[in-house]
Amino acid sequence: MDRTVHHGLEGVLAGESAICEVDHEIGGLRYYGYEIEDLAEHCSFEEVAYLLLMGALPNPDELFEFKEALVASRPVSQKTIDFLCQVSPSVKRMDVLRTAVSMLGMDESDHEANGHAANLSKAIRLTAQMPALLAALLDLPLDENVRTDPSLSHAAYLLTALTGVRPEPFAVKVINVSLILYAEHEFNASTFAARVTASSLSDLHSAITSAIGTLKGPLHGGANEAVMEMLLKIEAHGDVKQYLEERLARRKRIMGFGHRVLRKGDPRSNIIKAYAKKLGEQTGDERWYKVSTALEALMQHEKGLYPNLDFYSASAYYLLGLPIPIYTPLFVCSRITGWAAHIIEQHDHNRLIRPRCAYTGPKARAFVSLEERA
Repeated sequence: MDRTVHHGLEGVLAGESAICEVDHEIGGLRYYGYEIEDLAEHCSFEEVAYLLLMGALPNPDELFEFKEALVASRPVSQKTIDFLCQVSPSVKRMDVLRTAVSMLGMDESDHEANGHAANLSKAIRLTAQMPALLAALLDLPLDENVRTDPSLSHAAYLLTALTGVRPEPFAVKVINVSLILYAEHEFNASTFAARVTASSLSDLHSAITSAIGTLKGPLHGGANEAVMEMLLKIEAHGDVKQYLEERLARRKRIMGFGHRVLRKGDPRSNIIKAYAKKLGEQTGDERWYKVSTALEALMQHEKGLYPNLDFYSASAYYLLGLPIPIYTPLFVCSRITGWAAHIIEQHDHNRLIRPRCAYTGPKARAFVSLEERA
């Protein structure tokens, strides 16, 4: 057996998947062969969700039926909503969301079923339920007319649920693009956690719960919240360069930069960056874009690092009026489709994921009785 240790599994091919290709050589990203730039520019989130779950882009009839299924699946049990509203605001929203998804699993009549059709139905329901969960996380009432309105796309429904008002078309476009960009990214930490759980033949909701727990970490999904908190501090500080130099001198991490795989830049960052710029222009609040671009230039010069998707997403969400603690749960709203696609793929071609480790403890030792150890 090869005894080479790859810490963090870096560079290790841990499995096969047809869902997503991350091309580290050119910084490319494709879902089932489609370039992320094309999907973000031309598709609705529903089309991309269908692509991830079904393996092909839908035709008009298929998309209509898929949208109908999503709208019909929007309701969330009252006991789950009551739980979300009763939890103390001091509890991290990702902790609450993780538990809520686990609760929803218990509402499923086919909770333990791991067949393709059962998993697909559960994935559609869970995707549709996420906006209501996020509204409850913020203790926001969700009007029944909003929940049942088929004219609201998934992005529009989500934004309406989180703001209480019908959003402008461009705001919906920004959220739609964000959902597409965050939907899938190969064997990232949370997706791999989901596949490990699924490989034991545990159910979809259990695997999603594992993924949410992993995404909570600031080195993964929690980065977008940390980015906005950092930008607020920089704006209060008044000097981007000095702030960065002080952070680097103390060896503090600058959130929103670098990627384990996309070392030459994240193509998703350029896409959301353009929308963050336009949002600033439309709202008349361009300070966040100016601070962000200044920090980006300094980080490239000082550390040779490029921004990842979380960096410009943070200021885009802020300009949409979304509270910072909901940024990572918004990531969940999107990535739920990618996770589900991987769980379905894992169950369809399953082998228990069970790697080995290099033992670094003591060599074999003779046992000494308790009396002799005195």
